[in-house]
Amino acid sequence: MSGQEIFVILIVVLILFGADKLPGLAKSIGKSMREFKKATDDIKKEFEESTREIRNDLNDVSQTISKDVTDFSDNLTREVNDVSDNIQKDINEVSDNIRKDVNEVTDDLRKDANEVTDDLRKDAGEVADNINND
Repeated sequence: MSGQEIFVILIVVLILFGADKLPGLAKSIGKSMREFKKATDDIKKEFEESTREIRNDLNDVSQTISKDVTDFSDNLTREVNDVSDNIQKDINEVSDNIRKDVNEVTDDLRKDANEVTDDLRKDAGEVADNINND
C-alpha cells in the first residue's frame, strides 16, 4: 500500500470510531495479532511434532534399505570374485595341461625327427660307402 492509501484508511477509522476509541482499537488489534501469531506458532509446533515420528520412520526405512542394498552388493561382489577365481583356476589348469601336451608332442616330434635324420645319415653313409667301394 502507498502512503496515501494508509492516510485515507486512518482518516476513515478516525471518523468512524473517534479519537477516544483509537487507543482501545489499536490495543485490540495488537492483542489479536499476538494471539494470531501464537496460534500460528502452536500449529507449526504441532505439525513438527506430528511429522517428527513419520520422518524418523522414513529415516529408519531408508537406513534399513541402504544397509540391505550394501549387504546384497557385498555378497554379490564376494560371489562374483569366488566364481572369477574358480574360472581363473580352471583356465590356468587347462592352460598348463595344454602346455604340457604341446611340450610332449614337441619332444616326441623332435625325437622322431632326430631318429629319421640319424637313419637318413646312416643310409646316406652306406650309399656313399657302397659307391666308394664300387
